[in-house]
Amino acid sequence: MKDNKLVLYRRKREGRTNYKKRLTLLKSRKPRIVIRRTNTQMLVQITEYAPDGDKVIVGVNSNELKKLGWQYSCNNMPACYLAGILVGKKAKAKKVTEAIADFGLQSNIPHSKLYAVIKGAIDAGLTIPADPEVFPKKERLTGAHIADYFSKSKGKNQFVDYKKKNLNVSNIAADAEGLKKKILQ
Repeated sequence: MKDNKLVLYRRKREGRTNYKKRLTLLKSRKPRIVIRRTNTQMLVQITEYAPDGDKVIVGVNSNELKKLGWQYSCNNMPACYLAGILVGKKAKAKKVTEAIADFGLQSNIPHSKLYAVIKGAIDAGLTIPADPEVFPKKERLTGAHIADYFSKSKGKNQFVDYKKKNLNVSNIAADAEGLKKKILQ
């Protein structure tokens, strides 16, 4: 007699998709702001459901910030916030006014980079349901905490790349604010 085992979807077997969570998000019939994190960057997309595969309306890679003049890491808190602003601005240009957050299988920890992206998109004008309590503090969004740590580190190895580029990390907050204004123009 054959063993009738249920064969799961490939993405579920690989641990890449939680279909129950996805169905809950799709039932809202709103576009989703999909946020994925890598070791060096944040990938942010506004997507809509389509039966033959999700349709990407607009997408932003945090490395795009370098084209706008960002000289620091593309995976730190201010870069994530700025990527959120950039995707929000592009979404508004495509007539998208609201979205819901899709973090996938990532842990959605309050005050994290994921919520920095959401805060950036909201500041750019998108309506995304989120509790303001989960957003990082303004000092972290601008990078003031990085400048503070840099001033206290006294030449530790964490900032080797910045030192090679002769960057003054104490200016990161001002640079972040300047780039925010430039994106929102």
